Amino acid sequence: MKNQPEGETQFFYDLTPERILEAVEALGFECTGRCLALNSMENRVYEVEVEVDSDKIKSPSERFRIVKFYRPGRWSREQIEQEHQFLFDLVENEIPVVAPLKLESGMSVHTESGTGIFFAVFPKKGGRTPDEFNDQQLEQVGRLLARMHGTGAAKDAPDRLRINPETYGIQNLEYLLTHNFLLPEIKAEYELTVREICKESTPLFNGVKTHRIHGDCHLGNLIWSDSGPFWVDFDDMLVGPGIQDIWLVVPGRDQESQLRRDILIDAYEQMFEFDHRSLKLIEPLRALRFIHFSAWIARRWEDPAFKRTFIDFNSSRYWHEQLFDLKEQLKLIQSLAN
Repeated sequence: MKNQPEGETQFFYDLTPERILEAVEALGFECTGRCLALNSMENRVYEVEVEVDSDKIKSPSERFRIVKFYRPGRWSREQIEQEHQFLFDLVENEIPVVAPLKLESGMSVHTESGTGIFFAVFPKKGGRTPDEFNDQQLEQVGRLLARMHGTGAAKDAPDRLRINPETYGIQNLEYLLTHNFLLPEIKAEYELTVREICKESTPLFNGVKTHRIHGDCHLGNLIWSDSGPFWVDFDDMLVGPGIQDIWLVVPGRDQESQLRRDILIDAYEQMFEFDHRSLKLIEPLRALRFIHFSAWIARRWEDPAFKRTFIDFNSSRYWHEQLFDLKEQLKLIQSLAN
């Protein structure tokens, strides 16, 4: 992942409703003028109403398009295209996801003329985010994940981020150190803890197969409709071990969570091979997610939306809690070698 370039966040504030509608109409759509901002921290996402033939629509959702403007400086065009290619591959294999629209040009990544921001247009699809699953639904999700990973393993995404202790651990640590986000009283201990986590975790990644995965597969990105579940928001698509997606679906450590994860994995194995050795990566991946989350906020700290949302970030309490959690993770990781 690229560091957030200084000053590029300002382009988001140039995305007025008029510019958004102009960008969509430049692609050949006829807009009604209705433009609604949707909740998104990382990118800017809008619901735009377009003119359609009322006699031909099957659902009210067909009156709308979802337009996603990517945060400048985060992903290159090639990286976004590889995200989209994964989605197109999934659709081709009849795996339920929401893929961007390819227009007459054959392109799915477009550039807003005034700011140079990359954007894409998606269909709108309705559904709800589940609070929890019953066993049958969990099995269905497990099979879907397996099919997703089977498709992911068929091609590479050479420009996408690979998740491992170097990229999610050391590189994020270096950013926090270089930009002086760590408080003086915890700086040395935080650095030592992160480096030890990465040192202990690295051998556990050896020999584990990696491929294209969702990358941020928590339940907020799983939508359930009348026809069943489908995955959304592949913005954090990674190349990594399949267990990264699995543990985020069932993140708990308690006995019930372990039983639920077993149900999911049993169903997963009906469709795609699962390496049980990768279960040892759950706690290292959880630790790397903690580190990555802090660096993610730090990289966007000049964005006022982040300061309003993460009001405790950069406080003594925040960093002491982070250090405590990482030290607990280190103990768990060290126990894996015993």
